[in-house]
Amino acid sequence: MAASTASIHDVAAFILAKFDGPISTMKLQKLCFFGQGWSLGISGEPLFAEDFHAWKNGPVNWDLYMQHRGKYSVSSWNQGKSTRIVGFPELIVQAMLHNYGALSGIELSELTHRPGTPWAEARQQASVSDGQRDNSVITKHSMLEYFRRELKD
Repeated sequence: MAASTASIHDVAAFILAKFDGPISTMKLQKLCFFGQGWSLGISGEPLFAEDFHAWKNGPVNWDLYMQHRGKYSVSSWNQGKSTRIVGFPELIVQAMLHNYGALSGIELSELTHRPGTPWAEARQQASVSDGQRDNSVITKHSMLEYFRRELKD
């Protein structure tokens, strides 16, 4: 799978530009996860190269986390350029925001915790129980397969 030229920071900047005020860092993480998932499920191509990890509160990208660590919410993202999200990636992120943008970080996290999700599979493969810390990578392949199944249902 070839990654686009955009980074997760570009996607985060694009997402935040679509909100009138701050959003929780949990919500930002999960929206980036769902954007990546739907891009993989629809086109087979990732929006960005960076990976997510199966932390106890859902998928987390380390690069994003290091930028928002210690903050509950953010309203802008200086690490990326929203203008790099154009064409098909823009359509994917816009559609994802239309479907998930009104949900809270907790609600989005609950969606990632459902049985059979890439997060749940990564934690199951690592033999990690609920509430336990883990840093297993959620593979793009598992995301692709899951979101393709979701499209068929």
